[in-house]
Amino acid sequence: MRIISGQYRRRKLLSPPDGSITRPFPDMVKEAMFNLLRGHFEGESVLDCFSGTGTVGLEAASRGATRVVCVERDRKVTKVLEKNIEMIGAEDFVEVVTGDALGPAAIHRCPKPVHIVFFDPPYPMVRDPEDWVRVKAQFTRMISLLDDTGYAVLRTPWPAVHKFDETVDEPVETKSKNKNRSVVEEIDGEEVIEIDLDDPNAEAMMDAFEKDMAREASKPKHRLEDIDLKMEGALGPETHTYGQMALHLYMRDTEA
Repeated sequence: MRIISGQYRRRKLLSPPDGSITRPFPDMVKEAMFNLLRGHFEGESVLDCFSGTGTVGLEAASRGATRVVCVERDRKVTKVLEKNIEMIGAEDFVEVVTGDALGPAAIHRCPKPVHIVFFDPPYPMVRDPEDWVRVKAQFTRMISLLDDTGYAVLRTPWPAVHKFDETVDEPVETKSKNKNRSVVEEIDGEEVIEIDLDDPNAEAMMDAFEKDMAREASKPKHRLEDIDLKMEGALGPETHTYGQMALHLYMRDTEA
């Protein structure tokens, strides 16, 4: 990881030795995001939630932000973040909050008003419908803290969908894996298979068929729904997709 532009340009950043960073932020996507927000960092305040080792927060500092608050709950990761801040000499205007980005500490320590909010929750939290409720509620609170011209940026997987398990009452089509078995038929709503009882393998074939049916019946059925990315009290999202990830930009609705 490295800083792309600004006063700390090309400075390499440390990563946790155990490789615990699980959401890499490609330089191309990071550069695209900062280009979208060009001119919005000089002399401004930034909140970087789920900060990791600081690849976004320190990039903002490099590009002229005068106050950056980085929120990260993993203590091993925050130690690396603090080393990165010290290494580039940004201790005077980059602050580390060791805590849950979805908790009250993030709101309490957020600059008020804040000009840029970056929110990078783990993808499993975005995909889980129950976790998404918490993510969305906290992100909505962050948007309410924006100044009149500020932006909040949410990073998600793409496509952004929730997967629901559901029972579907439909006939299960079972295909024989045994050449001696016939194709499954349906008679009076019941699936049957014709097996020659004189066949020495008849009992084994019956057992295999029953296991096939049980296995098919136990498989979960899935329904996909698009994630609702609308935020209360916000304008947006303006969505930019980059392969399997997306960035969504919001502004506070000053007329709400």
